[in-house]
This record gives sequence, C-alpha cells and structure tokens, in this order.
Amino acid sequence: MATSIITPDDLEQFKWELLDQIKQLLDKKVDKPISQEEKRVWIKSHQVQRLLGISPGTLQNLRINGIIPYTKVGGVLFYNKEDIDTIMQNNMRNQIVR
Repeated sequence: MATSIITPDDLEQFKWELLDQIKQLLDKKVDKPISQEEKRVWIKSHQVQRLLGISPGTLQNLRINGIIPYTKVGGVLFYNKEDIDTIMQNNMRNQIVR
C-alpha cells in the first residue's frame, strides 16, 4: 500500500480549488431567477391563528367555507402566507385611496 504525503502547499492548493468551486455554485444560485414556487412561504394553523388573532374554530370555519385555501400533508394543515395576505387585502374596509 502506497502512502502519500500531503504538504502545506497541497493543502493550500486544495483550499483555493474548493473555494473556487463554492464560488461557482453560489454564482449559479444567485443568477437563477426565483420562481413563484420557490418564494412561496407555508405556515401552519397556529401561525395563521396568531397572525389573524382568531381561534382554532374560526380558522376551521374559514376553511370549511372555502375562504382560506390550505394544503394538508400527513394530518398537518399548511397555508400559503401570500394567500392569507391577499385575502386580508381584498377584504379590507374603508381603504385609503392613494
């Protein structure tokens, strides 16, 4: 079995190659436009209740009446935060016209 000795110069060269590869990966990530799906933020029921200041029963009524869309995964309900914001904006009363 052959052994190889790693010198400080080898480690220095490895470091620069690794940093260069990481930089290339980050540049690809930054250049890629963010799609609508990627910026979607999902929140759970308790977060919606806290956000809107409502009880679990009120949230259930909003779901049943089709006012708030949701997704259920394995018994956990998720809500798109953008949908919640849109519903709040659309139901605003006495809006100030700018």
